[in-house]
Amino acid sequence: MIDLTDRPLRATGAPRPWVYPSHLTTRVTTGHGVTYQLRPIRPDDAEILQHFHEGLSPDSVFRRYFSLHPSLSAAELDHLTNVDYVDRLAFIIIEHGELVAVGRYDRIETSDRAEVAFLVSDHYQHQGLGLLLLDHLAQAAWECGITTFVAETQADNRAMMGVFRNSGFPVTARLEDEIIYVRFPIAPTPESEAAQEARRRRWAAARAAALR
Repeated sequence: MIDLTDRPLRATGAPRPWVYPSHLTTRVTTGHGVTYQLRPIRPDDAEILQHFHEGLSPDSVFRRYFSLHPSLSAAELDHLTNVDYVDRLAFIIIEHGELVAVGRYDRIETSDRAEVAFLVSDHYQHQGLGLLLLDHLAQAAWECGITTFVAETQADNRAMMGVFRNSGFPVTARLEDEIIYVRFPIAPTPESEAAQEARRRRWAAARAAALR
C-alpha cells in the first residue's frame, strides 16, 4: 500500500460500476503522526459499521442524522455498505481492524452534484480524518463526473464547517432554520491543490516526528 504523503491525489481512470476499486486503498497519516488504512467500503463491512455506530456518542449521532439513532437496521446497513463506487461511494478509515471514520457521497439523481457526509468516532475527532476523507471523496467523485458537493450541517457544528472551509475548495454556505446548507465545486484548483499539498507536508512532518 502507498502512503498518502507519497503520491498525488490524482488517480488514473474511474472505476467501473460494482467493481471494487482496490486501487483506492491506501495508507494515510494525520497531523498527529498516526497512520491508518483508508479504503472503499465493502458489503462485508456491515458488522464493523454497526459496531462503529453503536460506539458513537448521542451527540455525534445527532449531528450526523439530525435525530437520535442508536443503531442501524439491517436495511440501513445494506444500503450503506452496498455502493456502486461511481454514483455512490463510501470510504472507511481503519486502525488495527477497527473502523474509526466513514465518509461518503451520493449522487443526486442523474445530476453532476452529490451530497457528502462524514462521521468520525468520538475518540478520533479533531485529528484531520474529515479532511482526509474529503480529499479522497472529491478526487474519486471528480473522476466519476461529479462536479459539485453539497452538504447540510447544524448551525453550531463548527468542526464540520472547519472541514469544508479548510479544504481549499471555494465553499458557499447559507443558514436557514438553524441548518447550514453548504455547496462547493470540487474541480481541482491551484488553491485546493495547494491546501492538499500543505496538509501532506504537515502530516509527513508529524509522521517523521512520531518515528523519532
